[in-house]
Amino acid sequence: MLAPMARVGFQPSGSSVEVPAGSTLLDAVLAAGLPIARACGAEALCGRCGLRVLAGASELDPESPDERRGKQRNRLPPDLRLACQARIRGDVEVTALYW
Repeated sequence: MLAPMARVGFQPSGSSVEVPAGSTLLDAVLAAGLPIARACGAEALCGRCGLRVLAGASELDPESPDERRGKQRNRLPPDLRLACQARIRGDVEVTALYW
């Protein structure tokens, strides 16, 4: 049986990609061929991959303690999600200032 797919939309670029549910937002960004800042190897340490969720926030797994600590350590706004940590369960739309 195939894993369910989720659509991730990227604004303001207008592009989107479908990824298997359970993928991270980072996986989706890379699959879409979009640039994303990152430096820690997806360990929730650098905070550079913070994305703002425009729609479908409930379709992401809740923040893990590691993600919460990474955001606090890097003084990120609480509404951003770390792309390397946020797992997708359904359709979402996100943005980054540099798209």
